[in-house]
Amino acid sequence: MTTRQLNIVATLLSVFIPVTVLILLTPDLLPKLNLPFDPYALPKFYAGINAFTAFILLAALYFIKKKNMKVHMRLIYTAMSLSAIFLVCYILYHWSTDPTSYGGQGIMRNVYYFLLLSHILLSAVLTPFVLFTFVRGFTGQYDRHKRLARWAFPMWLYVCVSGVLCYLMIAPYYPV
Repeated sequence: MTTRQLNIVATLLSVFIPVTVLILLTPDLLPKLNLPFDPYALPKFYAGINAFTAFILLAALYFIKKKNMKVHMRLIYTAMSLSAIFLVCYILYHWSTDPTSYGGQGIMRNVYYFLLLSHILLSAVLTPFVLFTFVRGFTGQYDRHKRLARWAFPMWLYVCVSGVLCYLMIAPYYPV
């Protein structure tokens, strides 16, 4: 693919992914999907993916600081793959279940909703940053890649970590 084609794909995905998530977070907009397994197993799985992705991102940063581009690239490919798996699991979960309400009270309720809101908003903003940063690196535009990565990396790391924290806070309230 050419850089132009990759940019078009990144642009389309930057719109498609947040719109899809928004649709799935709107109850009763789509008929529920019946999965052949318990969909409530998915949040634990994709929280694990988020935790592992955070670790991979930190390792990728370490290796690029050591000027080991080969390992850095492999780690970023891994992080991108994990994020794609996360997205599929997230979509399956929200398409097949009703929303779960947070049952905590007091300050923890405020902390949870702050984390959740910042996580969701940054996820939407993050999508084009990650995709275009990846395209820049993939196509050898390393100066442009580095400029975007300075923004994409901390957002991506925050989204991964806040996703795990949100999971840990809401997990007790999932139906059993």
